[in-house]
Amino acid sequence: MKWKGIMLVLLGAASFGFTPIFVKTGFEFGYSLGQLNITQMVVAVILLGGMSLVKGLKFNGITKKDFITIIVTGLFVGLTSIFYYGAMEFLPASLAIILLFQFVWIGMVYEWIFSKMKPTRVNFISLVITLTGVFFASDVLSGDVLDFAPIGILLGLLAGVTYAGFIFFSGQAATTSHPILRSFIMIVGATILVLIIFYQDIPTLYLDDGRLWALGAGIALVGAVIPPLFFAGGAPLISGRLANVLSSIELPVAIVSAMLILSESVTVLQWFGILLIIMAIVVNELGDQFMYNKRSLGPANQ
Repeated sequence: MKWKGIMLVLLGAASFGFTPIFVKTGFEFGYSLGQLNITQMVVAVILLGGMSLVKGLKFNGITKKDFITIIVTGLFVGLTSIFYYGAMEFLPASLAIILLFQFVWIGMVYEWIFSKMKPTRVNFISLVITLTGVFFASDVLSGDVLDFAPIGILLGLLAGVTYAGFIFFSGQAATTSHPILRSFIMIVGATILVLIIFYQDIPTLYLDDGRLWALGAGIALVGAVIPPLFFAGGAPLISGRLANVLSSIELPVAIVSAMLILSESVTVLQWFGILLIIMAIVVNELGDQFMYNKRSLGPANQ
């Protein structure tokens, strides 16, 4: 069962890494950020809603408080899509995903504010490694990053903030309910937000625009359907720390797919930075446990 959990989490994280391919392709075809977000959410609602109906899932076991919590979590999903895809409108996909991965240390801030859990020494070491990785991965030394629009950098960082919020609050959102039903409610919340923000794009959506809906379906599958379902199925079979470490595969998958399919170039120094970011995730998730085990041994057992 543990290996099943590992495979599901890996596949779910890797799936999200393919999102930039569909988003970047959509921008190349001239579609707007609103069109891509709306079609993604509509397709995701239809797919997850259909799955819920087929399985005969009902809302009976979900309290009003849980329902509101799930909807709020869905708002973070919608904001992450808006900011992350918006960053890709101005930045290479490889840089946008690196900025998104700032959720590694931003998540510490959420825990500090809402759970009163102060960052540990290991957390600060992870933060230093992360920021060092970002320095190299963003290719600051070449000076090319200065040529990108500041709005793209800002949107990428905001995506990291909202993604960290999604991870934090999703762990508190009716975790005993069925993952398909929970994902459906989340996406409903995200869809409402997206429709409100991009209401002006609604008249530009045509049912006979097969290319737009195909792109929306692609983004929905790899970004809003497969990841939450696979995580919901795999995460309970393994530890939360291991699940977070395994989810870091999203970063190299996104970078490699951007290289092979979008023809983006990544230097050796950038790869070094990417490896540092992944290392920071491992240190952040497993370092505290290592330090605890070391202390529990005591001087007599060491």
